[in-house]
Amino acid sequence: MAVTLTQTPQVLRTRATIAQINAGLELLPALAGYAYRMIDMAMIAVGGAAATATSVDINATRAAGAIKLLVVAVAALTQSAIVRAGAANAVILADGASFTACDANTAITLGKAGSSLATATHVDVILTYVTESA
Repeated sequence: MAVTLTQTPQVLRTRATIAQINAGLELLPALAGYAYRMIDMAMIAVGGAAATATSVDINATRAAGAIKLLVVAVAALTQSAIVRAGAANAVILADGASFTACDANTAITLGKAGSSLATATHVDVILTYVTESA
């Protein structure tokens, strides 16, 4: 059984520019000997509705393979609307696997699928997570 490094959930709220999302942005750095486990995830488009890309994704690593913890279709990223994990157009992994521990020593990142993201100026990303020893 994993031991939780933090006794209470931690929250990261960051405002990512469209350029950062298009390039790929590290949200949580790899921590030697520790793994991230998400509790909740959400996004909010700022400065307009997101457009042109297929989705904005929260990425991680599990079993040494790349996974998408959350895939938010750009259709859901309308200005100022919060899109929570599991809502319409916000897909999580089957059977709640988005909320199990990721691989130790790996980062959590933000990126896009499809064409470059456009129109909105930023996307706010809100992660609630714990860090567990591996």
